[in-house]
Amino acid sequence: MNLAALKSKELMPGYHGKMIHGEQITWAFWTVEQGAEVPEHQHPHEQIMYIVKGKFEFTLNGHTQIYSTGDIVPVPSNSLHSGKALTPCELMDVFSPVREEYR
Repeated sequence: MNLAALKSKELMPGYHGKMIHGEQITWAFWTVEQGAEVPEHQHPHEQIMYIVKGKFEFTLNGHTQIYSTGDIVPVPSNSLHSGKALTPCELMDVFSPVREEYR
């Protein structure tokens, strides 16, 4: 399997993702348009976000911080969070368990 060969899906406005699903995890590779937002939400999945490229404003449980290339953001299960791409971004997310809605 090669990442370049995977088809990208726009799962939210401005968020283009390529997903890999294992038995217990989903690994998401995002290309995010500048200004694209993820509204506040929560899910039972643990999530770890890695900023591959760009600047991304992320709010976790009411605390907002700007993350940039190389930053890692752990998101505990059921935590309220939201985000906005301040520049064009490339992000990676790992979720456990699998995000069935991303299949």
